[in-house]
Amino acid sequence: MKSVSSFKAFSSFFGILFCAVALAQSPVSLPSSPPENEGVPSAAILSFIERLEKDIDAVHSFMILRRGKRIAQGWWAPFDETTPHLMHSLSKSFTSTAVGLAIEEGQLSLNDPVISFFPDDTPADPSWQLKAMRIRDLLTMTTGHRKEPLLFNTESHWVRAFLHSEIEFKPGTHFQYNSAATYMLSAIIQSVTGEMVVDYLDKRLFQPLGIKKPDWDRSPDGINTGGWGLRVTTEDIAKLGQLYLQKGMWQGKRILSEAWVQEATSKQTSNGSNPDNDWDQGYGFQFWRCRNNCYRGDGAFGQFCIVIPEHETVVAITSGTNDMGGIMEAVWETLLPAMAPNPIGLDTTIFQSLAFKLNGLSLPLVEGELWSPVSEKLAQRKFQVSENEAGVNSVSFYLHGKDHRITMEMDHGMETLYLGTESHITSKLNDHLPYTQNMRRRIGASGAWVKPNEYRAKIYLTETPGSIMYTFRFANNRMTWTSQLRHSLFGSRNLAILKGEF
Repeated sequence: MKSVSSFKAFSSFFGILFCAVALAQSPVSLPSSPPENEGVPSAAILSFIERLEKDIDAVHSFMILRRGKRIAQGWWAPFDETTPHLMHSLSKSFTSTAVGLAIEEGQLSLNDPVISFFPDDTPADPSWQLKAMRIRDLLTMTTGHRKEPLLFNTESHWVRAFLHSEIEFKPGTHFQYNSAATYMLSAIIQSVTGEMVVDYLDKRLFQPLGIKKPDWDRSPDGINTGGWGLRVTTEDIAKLGQLYLQKGMWQGKRILSEAWVQEATSKQTSNGSNPDNDWDQGYGFQFWRCRNNCYRGDGAFGQFCIVIPEHETVVAITSGTNDMGGIMEAVWETLLPAMAPNPIGLDTTIFQSLAFKLNGLSLPLVEGELWSPVSEKLAQRKFQVSENEAGVNSVSFYLHGKDHRITMEMDHGMETLYLGTESHITSKLNDHLPYTQNMRRRIGASGAWVKPNEYRAKIYLTETPGSIMYTFRFANNRMTWTSQLRHSLFGSRNLAILKGEF
């Protein structure tokens, strides 16, 4: 039994843990509770965080719910709790939810033929495979395609491109991960409701769960992309998981049918046989089955909604990593074994350590010096950049002391990049930095001199999993500028070198 002094200390540090969120929470924000009250030791959460920091580059946020209550949450600066984050394929689980709602309303059925919704886009002589394809096959990624149709190759008419693609297998018999299939689900929802998926879900899902209507990318034809492109917060991810954990109920009201939740999160098709691989446990309706009798929605570079029914737990994660399996291993090996069925005793020292850890989370800054022998000379110079596809005309530098700035004259106007030296500086761009077109404008950045004539700046594109590293080298009145983009929609890559002269 806790002593009075221990309980006061517990309450005090718990207040530190959640004070920032409590000030801004809406009436439908998820309630909070100390982890020990919900049977989870603070030591396990601390180990989870430390493992993520040691093994994964880089987790942006996490939130753990137990029995519907937030027991721990954190955002690594420059990421924060209010900025929506790009979900990539975790978007699919939201599209699936829209299909479940439309079925409940009698607007669809799992066995409806796909071509029945698009008579004008269907080939004049459709193959038997296309005729056999049903909504169920879109949901389970068993459309019959050997390879995913590449919709990006067409400037418009993505539905037509899908329906005219080659289908090699009998639908329902061959699993092939297929984002184009999810786009077709979005198109079907729009065809029968007259609303884009984001609008259809607003009244039926987002508003009841207290989720601000999100942004969702559209195709050239004005249809939400469905399989990618949704931007929501970490808490929004957790709410979707909690809705499914509660079998479609939310604050005493039914949002989704229990039958849909059961089907969507059950194994509907096989996708492998390795018992130790979380991508081989079966696939439902746009949800993956996991080891440990769990299920999840996930997206590229580590966007996760992991539901652990046996322990009444949801883990929401955003990140920018290639090691998605490593994140799940951290959940299975540090959190799962520590979950007790009843409240447990408090170790105030460990709880205090967790509180301070959560309040100081930050991704690594660029390591180096605040000043260089060439710093002051650079402040007097503007480098004219040779012709390039990045849209940069000139660049000037102010890189000494604690106030580091790089100003770029772009085709679209001026952009100033503010770089933190002791912490990330967050800012909003007028348009975009070089090589970040079509990405959102909020950024967090740091920089330092890594060599006397070499400056490095790392910029996190905080509405996405992506980041970009700029390296500037100075010699003989010339500047060489290299760029490495990580975790964009098209993967990580080195970009064209820019050169400038004073």
